[in-house]
Amino acid sequence: MTSTTGDPRPSSLDPEIAARLKRSPDGLVPAIAQQYDTGEVLMLGWMDDEALHRTLTTGRCTYWSRSRREYWVKGDTSGHVQWVKSVALDCDADTVLVQVDQVGAACHTGARTCFDEDVLSLTSGQ
Repeated sequence: MTSTTGDPRPSSLDPEIAARLKRSPDGLVPAIAQQYDTGEVLMLGWMDDEALHRTLTTGRCTYWSRSRREYWVKGDTSGHVQWVKSVALDCDADTVLVQVDQVGAACHTGARTCFDEDVLSLTSGQ
């Protein structure tokens, strides 16, 4: 089965789930990885229908690499595995939240999360 976006990448995603997804023009949805027990936001990746299918059926996060144009399973090369605890769509069905048990670093830089190095300061008129 091919994805519902006409993308040539085949997918076995449940058609009911696929019908609900609102994808970018390139057939992707952002996927936020969050540590299931602490709520810590770990990273943002991208999934197409097949990556979501693989995530739901294998219990490991699978993403679509936009730069390499291939699937990658988090931890296959680094050992920093994301064990899936739950997967949810947001209210608009255009973002996926994957709650995981992260083993090791989530960020490719070796940091625990992708969001702890460059914290921007707020400015307000108050």
